[in-house]
Amino acid sequence: MPEKKKILIIQNIHQEGIKLLEDNSSYEFEIFDEINEGLKHKIVDCDAISIRTAKLPKEIISSAKKLQVISRHGVGYDNIDLKSTKDIGATLTITATANAVAVAEHVMFMLLNISKRKDMYDQSVKLGKFNDRNKLPKTIELWGKNILIAGFGRIGQALIKRCLGFEMNVFVYDPYINDEKIKSLGGKKVNDLKEAVKEMDAISLHMPLNDETKNIVNYDLLRSMKTNCIVVNAARGGIINEVDLDKALRENLIFGAGLDVFETEPPKSDNPLLKNDKVFLSPHTAAFTEECMIRMGKETIQNIIDFFEKKLDKSKIIKL
Repeated sequence: MPEKKKILIIQNIHQEGIKLLEDNSSYEFEIFDEINEGLKHKIVDCDAISIRTAKLPKEIISSAKKLQVISRHGVGYDNIDLKSTKDIGATLTITATANAVAVAEHVMFMLLNISKRKDMYDQSVKLGKFNDRNKLPKTIELWGKNILIAGFGRIGQALIKRCLGFEMNVFVYDPYINDEKIKSLGGKKVNDLKEAVKEMDAISLHMPLNDETKNIVNYDLLRSMKTNCIVVNAARGGIINEVDLDKALRENLIFGAGLDVFETEPPKSDNPLLKNDKVFLSPHTAAFTEECMIRMGKETIQNIIDFFEKKLDKSKIIKL
C-alpha cells in the first residue's frame, strides 16, 4: 500500500475542504493556526501545504525536503517566498476560480457606500437629525459614470458585468489582455494608465503586487484625477501609497477611497487613513462570504489532490 501523502494546512479552512481529505485515504493532514515551532518540525517531511495569508519565508520552505506543492488559499501569493519555492522544485497553485464573485461584489459595495455617503446619512437618522437632510452634502450616481478596471483577470471580468448592470462606461487597463477580449465583455481597452485616470469617475485596482505595481497609485497620479473620483483597492496593499492617498483625500483631490487591503496588515495604529473620514475600510475580507469560503476551502485542497493525480489545471499554477 503506497505511503500516505502528508498535508499541512496552515490557518484553518472551511470544513468542506477538510472533508475532501477526510474522505480520501491517500492523505493525512494536520492543521496549524500559525507558523510555530511545531510546524517547523513537521514541514521537514510534508508533501504539500495549504496556506492562507501567513508568511511562508525562505527558511521554512528551504527546510521542507519533500515538499512538492504549495496551495495558496486565495489568489495573491506575496506572502510566499517564490525564489526558495522554485529552488526546491515545488509547484505553487492558487484558488483561481473561487473568489471572483465575492470580491467583485465587495467592490460594488464599497463604491455604493462611498458614493451614497452611507455612514453620514445613516448617522444623521440615528442621531435624531432627520430634519437636517437638506443640509447634508449630496451623493453621486454610478449611472453613466466612467470606471477604470486596472487588472482584468477573473475578478476584473466579474466586476465588469456588475458595472455594466449599473450602466457605467467601463474602461480596462491591462497590458496582458488583448483589445478583442475586453471589447467582447463590454469594455474599452486603454494603454496609458496616467492618461486614462484623468477621465475616470471611479478606479478599481485588481493588479498583483510586484516591482512594477508597488506604489503605482501615488500623489502624482492621484492629483491628476477628477475631484469626484473614487478609488477602490481590493487587490494588494502596497499598490497604493497610503500616505499619498491620505494627503490627496484631505486636500479634496478625489471624492473618496475604499480599501480592503493595506501595505502592513493589520495596519499600524499611526496609519493616517484610520482617522480619515473619506476612506471606507474593511479588514481584507472582500472574499469572506460564506459561499466563497466554501469554494476556496474546497479548491485549495482539490488543487493538491489534482496535483498528485496529475490533472491540475495549468491556469491555477503560478509560473516561478
